[in-house]
Amino acid sequence: MQVSATLVGAMAIAGIGGVVRGATGFGGAMVMTPTLSLLLGPIPAVISALLLETFAAFSMLPAAARTARWRTILPICALACLTAPIGTWLLTTLDPLLMRRAIAATVLIFSLLLLTGVRYRGAQRLGTSLALGATSGVLVGATSVGAPPVILYLLASSDAPNVTRANLTLFVTIISLAALAAMAWRGMLDSGNGFTALLLSPLYLGGVWLGSHLFGRIDAAAMRRWTLIFLVMVSALVLSL
Repeated sequence: MQVSATLVGAMAIAGIGGVVRGATGFGGAMVMTPTLSLLLGPIPAVISALLLETFAAFSMLPAAARTARWRTILPICALACLTAPIGTWLLTTLDPLLMRRAIAATVLIFSLLLLTGVRYRGAQRLGTSLALGATSGVLVGATSVGAPPVILYLLASSDAPNVTRANLTLFVTIISLAALAAMAWRGMLDSGNGFTALLLSPLYLGGVWLGSHLFGRIDAAAMRRWTLIFLVMVSALVLSL
């Protein structure tokens, strides 16, 4: 990839995604993938988002593993890992324009749901966790955006914000690794896609560092609301193109 307006734009989006990911524990892929799919194409965008999510997670994993509620998150992760290859197959099989719009539509729908305060209202049951995990696995493999259904589910619990953030950090990391493993098996992780993620990583990791330091120092609800408004606007724009 040559230094160009496309690269500069991709790096800026990666930086914004990193700040959101560091501050909230999720949302990096939601910020990055719709725009990157427009700039780079759906497959490079999904792979870059997943690789960057995985890079960012390593420094956050020890604290997240100590804080997370494993009993809640493990069943969801298990089913997501099993169904991620289905999403990867869809990503490589369907028309690129259709996949770009599917990515934007996924982000738009879940951003609107989160913005309007929709929450899961029932009890956290094993069957519900397994169904959510299966759905999220397909979504992460196809679009890199697998966390929103689980976010809606976890936000209904009585867990403290730091526990929810840790749960989401672990979930995003595990399903990203599962999707990347499926992509590697299909031969999608070539040097070009890896190099793209490498170029974007300094801005993304810098954003994660900044977002992590902002966590607890800014109004989390206000940041989440403005992030979701931004996502609605960007995904609607990508969907219209």
